Amino acid sequence: MKEFYRPTWLMETIFKLTPEMLKAQGIKAVLADLDNTLIAWNNPDVTDEVRLWLKKMQDSDILVMVVSNNKTSRVKRAVEPLGIDFVSWSLKPLNRGMEVAKRKLGLRKEELVMVGDQLMTDVLAANFAGIRSILVKPLVQSDSLVTKFNRMCERFILKKLSLKYDMSYRKGIY
Repeated sequence: MKEFYRPTWLMETIFKLTPEMLKAQGIKAVLADLDNTLIAWNNPDVTDEVRLWLKKMQDSDILVMVVSNNKTSRVKRAVEPLGIDFVSWSLKPLNRGMEVAKRKLGLRKEELVMVGDQLMTDVLAANFAGIRSILVKPLVQSDSLVTKFNRMCERFILKKLSLKYDMSYRKGIY
């Protein structure tokens, strides 16, 4: 059961992910969680760091789409100024959001990667959809009430996974 929660890669932050790393893995699009992956969960605005990272991706023809469990108004407010598409109410850990994103992008699952800060939503949804995943550290240490429960469960799962696998965060994917 714990294998369902195993991410393909672990990285410090989405902002260290480069187009070169992605292209070396045959990845053409990043499906990115919003809260605590791209922006803080308690902040509605994108940062200059997000804009710079997104520009690097766009300049290298890497597509980026947000896949979030959050409501449409929250996700739209955050990503509309960036001009990127999104899937809200994605129902992660179900793979619904992954499938919608895959169809919208017109890509195969082998050409996608899901990046998120939660095992129990982002990684699990990617694994159910057969999409590679990158688990990143949350941008801020505080969480909403629901996420606090998930984090408690995740600590247990990560501990179990680390008995069998190297679960250390890296600066890249290899």
